[in-house]
Amino acid sequence: MKENYRNILLVATITAISATIFYLEAQKVSPAQIGGDSSIEIVELSQKAAKYDEAKEIVAPSGFLNGGEFKIADHIGDKVILIDFWTYSCINCQRTLPYITAWDEKYRDQGLLIVGVHTPEFEFEKLATNVQRAIERFGIKYPVVQDNDYGTWRAYKNRYWPRKYIIDIDGYVVYDHIGEGAYEKTEKVIQDLLKERAEKLNEEMEISDDIVDVTADKPTRNAAISREAYFGAHRNEYLYNGRKFTLGDQTFEVPEELETSRLYLDGDWHIADEFAETKGDTSSIFFNYNAKEVFIVASAPEWTTAKVLRDGEPIGTLGGKAVDEESMIHIFPDQLYHLVSEEEFSNHTLEIRVDGPGVKFFAFTFG
Repeated sequence: MKENYRNILLVATITAISATIFYLEAQKVSPAQIGGDSSIEIVELSQKAAKYDEAKEIVAPSGFLNGGEFKIADHIGDKVILIDFWTYSCINCQRTLPYITAWDEKYRDQGLLIVGVHTPEFEFEKLATNVQRAIERFGIKYPVVQDNDYGTWRAYKNRYWPRKYIIDIDGYVVYDHIGEGAYEKTEKVIQDLLKERAEKLNEEMEISDDIVDVTADKPTRNAAISREAYFGAHRNEYLYNGRKFTLGDQTFEVPEELETSRLYLDGDWHIADEFAETKGDTSSIFFNYNAKEVFIVASAPEWTTAKVLRDGEPIGTLGGKAVDEESMIHIFPDQLYHLVSEEEFSNHTLEIRVDGPGVKFFAFTFG
């Protein structure tokens, strides 16, 4: 009996450690979690090795989009390089893209090379066709590397979506920003490094000190918003009316009282590692959220509609960009869907009613 107890305790400890390592390995960051900035200081080449790390090369890429294969080393000594780690279904990443694409347009001809390193969170984000569709939707013109095996992610010791590194003309990583925000500071760094580049290359070039004016979603910082919630057995710790971390089929019933920031399913579902998939003719999702905006990552084998309700009523004008005038969302591409857009932070119950099997839900995110 004592030996069995020790074995059980050992397994539980290993499981807890593994879960912690996974959580630390990859996180999406909201503005309230921004950190890791390095102050930028232009120093002599002889001093850079002591102050900064050298740029890391692209490792084991799965593909190159918006251009052919290349290496970071090909551009050191010629370009200032901004590396953006992102994944297309991440709302935090999406909010940074208007700034990054604006910088590409403004500074490309002045010596800035932006490299998008697309490191997927979900399996469907590994598909080149899905990434290419996202590239076109967001107007990305700079090269994008598919980092499906996390090779470049690990080379840079990254753990976050999104994250930006900037490499100077001499090949040193002189700037590092985690998460959203600090756009003005980042652009000032770009300008300083482009001026350094022009001087070293003896180029007559006027680098503007103006900051791009971007109209983009700017989430309000608030510690009270609901946390990201996953549907798949690998990370569904917020599932509250079923068996957490359990693969296979389950039948769910929703209790009368719902706790805030907890995930509830109703009907017949199949729980996989990354997602929960509808099995019956009618299935529902409930989430009592505290947020201004609600998003969901979902996919379907063909165009499928789902009804969105807020506190038991059709969401109507409070629906997000993915919700039509009849409070319906149309699910098909594997992507992020904008469900709720409130003016103020508030607490409400969101319900999604789905007719038919085969619809996959991956994660709720909030803003």
